Amino acid sequence: MQLRHRVLAALLALVGSSSALLAFPGAEGFGANAVGGRQGEVYVVTNLDDSGEGSLRDAVSATDRIVVFAVGGVINIEERLVVSKRVTILGQTAPGDGITVYGNGWSFSNADDAIVRYIRIRMGSGGDSGKDGITIAEGGNMIFDHVSVSWGRDETFSISGTAENITVQNTIIAQGLETHSCGGLIQTDGGVSLFRNLYIDNKTRNPKVKGVNEFTNNLVYNWGGGGGYIAGDSDGESHANIIGNYFISGPSTSVTAFTRGNANFHGYVENNFYDPDQDGTLNGSELGASSNSYGGMEIVAEKYDYPAVGRQLTPDEVVTYVTENVGASLVRDSVDSQLIDQVLSYGTDGELISDEESMGGPGDLDGGTPPTDTDGDGIPDDAEAELGTDPNVADSLELDSIGYTFLEVWANSLVPSDY
Repeated sequence: MQLRHRVLAALLALVGSSSALLAFPGAEGFGANAVGGRQGEVYVVTNLDDSGEGSLRDAVSATDRIVVFAVGGVINIEERLVVSKRVTILGQTAPGDGITVYGNGWSFSNADDAIVRYIRIRMGSGGDSGKDGITIAEGGNMIFDHVSVSWGRDETFSISGTAENITVQNTIIAQGLETHSCGGLIQTDGGVSLFRNLYIDNKTRNPKVKGVNEFTNNLVYNWGGGGGYIAGDSDGESHANIIGNYFISGPSTSVTAFTRGNANFHGYVENNFYDPDQDGTLNGSELGASSNSYGGMEIVAEKYDYPAVGRQLTPDEVVTYVTENVGASLVRDSVDSQLIDQVLSYGTDGELISDEESMGGPGDLDGGTPPTDTDGDGIPDDAEAELGTDPNVADSLELDSIGYTFLEVWANSLVPSDY
């Protein structure tokens, strides 16, 4: 019962008096209250096949599912994965080194209430030309946490159209493939929160923002000549908070951190740092709160009333946090480890790439040992003993007193609950 009591105490402290349950402890921003598959069924991924029974593709093909993993390794996919509404994907439950999905991209368009955690999505040169690593063009109430997404053929992680109430936090958005090489479009009036993410080795769009956006405590490294943070660059109205971020030039960087803003882009700016000298030392300074420092956007005096981070990090704290924690970091793979090493070179290492071979491809992952799960409800027997649930009865989707399923309580206990 110790695990259950410990987790419940943490949940009570984090949920507080909020009337809406967080997607998980530590969820923040516009998408913080996504419900995922909490009211549906559990689906256990039992193989690394591209399709068929027990595959990840089959798992996300129907609504109202919590997806857990009894296998670790690389899943090679041919066609894009299309995720249904109200699906929770808990990559931290995979044994061994976790899960990488490689070979094409994902669509979360209309995947309302998605919760996605601790998984690697690596598109690569074999993916569909002109497609994104992750695309969201419609739908809402989604949260992506500790995801590693890389090698998009068009954008790497793009949110646009009528999408609304979405959070991307603690995530790596990396190495959009040349010649396009884009981090992503964040272009919707529906509200997107970008918290504590790493944009790295993208020639441009790190990100390109239009609409309603909260950009707080992110690290942007080694953008190319296309631009770092692109402020609207359009006739459309934009309203953004840009707070406590760190921009570090790398070997590919030839333009300043903020570009292409105009009077239609209204930004509240606070405590953003820029280190442009590529000298191997972290020694940036604060950008002055003027339109010239921020690419020509209109600087506003009052912060927009958007869902904010629970604790705002200083820019120096952002660098430490990001390099130690972001991405599918329960076990970092060789790709993410290389990317973090680039950041820690503070300007001397990093590159824009046209294919993934220079990074060693998706690499090999230890598949680990599938846990014993007698009742097949997604929670291993040893964890059920600690939770106080019955390993012989499929009871993982029963709700705890807080409102999470026991399956979520166990999965949440595997990873940090805050920062």
